[in-house]
Formats: sequence, C-alpha cells, structure tokens
Amino acid sequence: MTRPVVIADRLTRHYELGGGLFGDKPVVRALSEASFRLEPGKTLAVVGESGCGKSTLARVVTMIEPPSAGTLVLDGVEAGPDTMAELRQTVQIVFQDPYGSLNPRQRIGQILEEPLKINRPAMSAADRQEAARRMLSQVGLRPEHYDRYPHMFSGGQRQRIAVGRALMLEPKVLVLDEPVSALDLSIQSQILNLLVDLQERLGLAYLFISHDLSVVKHIADDIIVMYLGRPVEVGTKEAVFAHPRHPYTKALLSATPMADPFAQKERIRLTGELPSPLKIPQGCPFSPRCWKAQDKCRAERPELDDSAHPAACFFPE
Repeated sequence: MTRPVVIADRLTRHYELGGGLFGDKPVVRALSEASFRLEPGKTLAVVGESGCGKSTLARVVTMIEPPSAGTLVLDGVEAGPDTMAELRQTVQIVFQDPYGSLNPRQRIGQILEEPLKINRPAMSAADRQEAARRMLSQVGLRPEHYDRYPHMFSGGQRQRIAVGRALMLEPKVLVLDEPVSALDLSIQSQILNLLVDLQERLGLAYLFISHDLSVVKHIADDIIVMYLGRPVEVGTKEAVFAHPRHPYTKALLSATPMADPFAQKERIRLTGELPSPLKIPQGCPFSPRCWKAQDKCRAERPELDDSAHPAACFFPE
C-alpha cells in the first residue's frame, strides 16, 4: 500500500479579533477539525461556498499559516517550526490569480530561479538557468519566454509560469487554490490537461481547492465538501456525484450546469444567508438553511460517521 504523502488530523485554524478592554475577544472559526489523507498520484478536491474554509486549509497545508490545533504530516515528517524549512520543498502552492501572483518587475527566468536561489544556495547560476529553461518546456512555453516580463503574457500563460515556479523545487504535493477560476473556459481546459499530464509524469499529489464542481468532476479522485470551516461529506468522486449523502452536497450538485439540455434535475434553492464564522449556529451549522432540519439538528452537532462514504448529518440521503 502506498504511504500517504499528506496526513492531516483535525486541522484547525481560528483567528482572534481585537476586542474591547473587557470581555472575550471574538473568534473567527475559519477551519475546524479537518482530517484527510492524500497519496502520491492522487487528487483530493475541497469544495464549498465562499467562506467555507477552503483557502484557509490551503494556507495551513502549505505552512503559510500555522494550525491553531491538530497535526499535519508531510512525507512522513510532522510539520512544525523545526521542520518548516525542510518541508517547504515538499509542498508548493499555485494561487488563484495569475496576474497578482507574479512579480511584474522580474523576468520569467528570474521568477523561476528564485525558489532555487532561496532553498538551494549552493546551486550555480548556470545550473539554475538550465533548470528554469527546462521547466519552461515542461509547462508548454518556449525558450524565448525566459527573458520576457509577466505583462507580456496572457492569463493562461501566466498560470503556466506559476505552475512551473511551484515545480522548480520538485515538490511531492501541489496545493492548487482555484487555479483556473480566473481563466476563460477554453484556457481552463488547457491548464487542467497540463496538470493531469504533469501528475501522470511526476507522480504528484494534488490538493485541489475549487467551487466549480464541473472542474472537480474532471480532475478529482476524492472529494471533501466543507461548510463553515468543517468537512460535512467525504467520499470518492463517483460516490459523491452519484449519491450525495449530505443535503448541502445535494444542493451544490443541483446548481451545477449540465451539458445535456434535455436532462431533468431537481434544482434545490437554499434559503437564508451563509451564517458568519464569528457566530456559528448551535447544533448543525447547516440547520438554518436545511429543508430536512429537525429539533435534534438544532440542538446537537453531527459528526462524520464511520462509513465508507461519511456525512455529518443525522438524516443523510
């Protein structure tokens, strides 16, 4: 059996806000008790509405922010202050915005070589340049792009550069935070195909953050559905799409566009607004918007069950 390259156990990230002189400080519960395992060559997608904790999870897994609680193990090494420098080469991130994630004052060659300058100072300038030029070819760009600036490229080309920069340290895990949401549909497919090809060739593990279930269906192996910072359903792509168990998952899938104009499906419209992470409702966080909610849901918070396709719901589908 393949050893997981990422093991997350009840990862939690809370933020204390500045309060008054007296009384408790308000706490934003952005991420609570997220657990998962990710194996080499596999893609785990994390889906949900804006504000569900997807990007917070991405920042914690890439060690941009420390967890408030829980443990994170990367390639057999537990993440912490003493191992952070070692593990930064194991996991890298590709951000959502291809325009804001690249330094406009640096040439593409400098952008690609920068991770090597920081993390491998003994590497010669000639070797760094050779590695950067090789990476340009690997992500589908031409040699002459090495000396150009980011403003001379399209959004899709910039995202290829961002992917190339993330791969310069030969990581085992790529965290992809909405990597195609800012791109045109035709360009989205090109970037997704590039990611699939790189995964097959390099054996990469992907943590894929997205709100677009049609993209997730194309690229994911397993799915975590999150709501207000907590996982509410976990399963394989096939199980989640064919038999969603949590009402929230069912509502998300009902809003996904279908290519078949004659296909019939039930559209579930959720009532009410997404609650604030500053004041999460008692009991099941989804109960104020759930059409199946009963008194038990408003009094107790359901945990993920121990089935092969777990859902945090007292009355699952």
